[in-house]
Amino acid sequence: MINFVLYHIPSSTGLISAIFFYIGVGLYGMSLGGHQKLVMKTISSYTGLFIENIKVSGNIETSESDVLQLLSLNELTSILEFDVAVARQKLSMLPWIKDIEVRKVYPNTIEIRIAERTASAIWQYDSNLSLIDKTGKLIVPLTDKRFMNLPVLVGRDAEKTISSFDKQFIIWPAIKERIKAYVWVASRRWDLYLYNGIIIKLPEDGVDLALLRLLEMEKKYNILERDISVVDLRLSDRMTVRLTPDALVRRQAVIDERKRIKNKGYHGT
Repeated sequence: MINFVLYHIPSSTGLISAIFFYIGVGLYGMSLGGHQKLVMKTISSYTGLFIENIKVSGNIETSESDVLQLLSLNELTSILEFDVAVARQKLSMLPWIKDIEVRKVYPNTIEIRIAERTASAIWQYDSNLSLIDKTGKLIVPLTDKRFMNLPVLVGRDAEKTISSFDKQFIIWPAIKERIKAYVWVASRRWDLYLYNGIIIKLPEDGVDLALLRLLEMEKKYNILERDISVVDLRLSDRMTVRLTPDALVRRQAVIDERKRIKNKGYHGT
C-alpha cells in the first residue's frame, strides 16, 4: 500500500514542497527581523488578499471621500496589514464622528459603521458662528443654511450652558417658539431676543418664576405683541417695559395733545 502511494505521488511534489518550505522560512525570518509589513504584502501577493471593497454606513454629514482620503487606501493595500485600531483613531478625528466601528471582512472588504454627533445649537462668539452638540462641544463652523433654524447661543462661554439651557427653556414652549437668540450676559444670565425684535432680560436666579410672570402678562395683555423694545424681568418684585422709538413718539404726541386741549380749556374759561 505504501509503495502504491509513493508510486502515485507526482515527481514534482517534493520540489514544490521544498519551495514553499523555504518561502515560509524566509517569511518567518523577515518577520523576526521586524519586516512584518513586507511579510503581509508578500503573503497578500500570493493569496490575493488586497482591499477591494470599502462599505461605509451611518454617515450623513461625513462624506465617504473624506473617509477614504484619511485612510489612504489603494488597490495594493493588503487587508492583512490594514490596522483597524489605527484606522479608527484616524477617523475619530473627523468633526462629525461621535463613535465609529471598523472591521475587516475577509477576503477583501473593510466595513466602517459611523455614529454621528447631532447639531443642537449655533454658537456665536464675536463674529464667528459654529455648530455645537448637546454637550457644548464645537462641531464645525456654520456654513450650511439647513441649520439656520437651530437656537442661537451668543456670548463667551454660552456654549457651556447648553445642557442646562435645554432643561430651562423646553418647559416654556409658548415663549421658546418666539426666541431667535439667547445671549449669555457676563456669564451669569440670559437676554432673550425674540423674532419680533423684543428683548427679554432675565434674572440671574429665579428664571422659571420670571418666565411665569411673563407668560401671565402675555395671556392677559398680549404684551409680546405690543410696541415694546425691552421687557426687564431682572427684579423679582417688578417688571419694567421700554417702548420702541416709534411708540415713544406716538406716546409723546398723545401727551402733547392732552396738554394742548387742557391749556385751551383753561384759557377759555
